[in-house]
Amino acid sequence: MSDYTHKNLLETEDDAAKHGMGEILEAHFPRELLGCEQTGVSLQRIRPDQKMPFGHNHKTDEEIYVVLSGGGSALVGGEQVALAPMDALRVAPDTKRAFASGPDGLELLVFGTHHDDDAVVDESPWS
Repeated sequence: MSDYTHKNLLETEDDAAKHGMGEILEAHFPRELLGCEQTGVSLQRIRPDQKMPFGHNHKTDEEIYVVLSGGGSALVGGEQVALAPMDALRVAPDTKRAFASGPDGLELLVFGTHHDDDAVVDESPWS
């Protein structure tokens, strides 16, 4: 493998559209395309005034969410956290999280390993 890999995140597959959630969000997970072995990154864009239809936690992966643009909130372990541009939010593995956008949408750059079978989905985080 090369010492580096270069990819444009916007030119990777949109997994949200692939799974029928394109009206709510856009999600790019290029870990494999980048050849990541010990880390991962994703680009997630929640359209204006939307709530993620699910939440999740991880068995072992810690994540850091960086707000690139827009704003909204995160539901983290049952607590609502306001998000604004350039905020960074670290979430421990077992902590449930879900996101909602404001009127300008919410664009997140997410860092974590994103290993297969590590996520535990919560289908009703807002109830």
